[in-house]
Amino acid sequence: MNVLTHFDDQGASRMVDTSQKPESLREARASGLVRLQPATVQLIRDRRMAKGDVLEVARLAGIQAAKRTGELIPLCHPLPITSAAVDFTFEGTDAVRIAATVRVWGRTGVEMEALTAVSVAALTIYDMCKAVDRGIVIEQIRLEAKSGGTSGDWRRS
Repeated sequence: MNVLTHFDDQGASRMVDTSQKPESLREARASGLVRLQPATVQLIRDRRMAKGDVLEVARLAGIQAAKRTGELIPLCHPLPITSAAVDFTFEGTDAVRIAATVRVWGRTGVEMEALTAVSVAALTIYDMCKAVDRGIVIEQIRLEAKSGGTSGDWRRS
């Protein structure tokens, strides 16, 4: 098992020192699922939700969240993200799949940024649809793949 890097020898919290790590292209992909009533999904598809185009607002919220992850997660490094994309696909009649891909040229990975993008996009869908569907469920937020850095590539099997 790997060592928990956010604690020093005495167990105190710390931000990991990345100053000696080499810079490289880092990429992370994350996904999540939002379950809604079929009628709510149809409103989203038809762009008939009273608050506007749900998926476009959620896309912007996810991208903005990726850029601000260092402000939200206490020990995350603020990163000069070079790319953030949030995409959506409908799964069946009752779900929206969210996928986020984030890239940076830097000394630390962007897994948290991709996960934050998915999380905030999902919460935005919830916020925009809650007036017509209180039973929305956000689930399966997870890292799908990461590349770059000294730990190498990883992909969910």
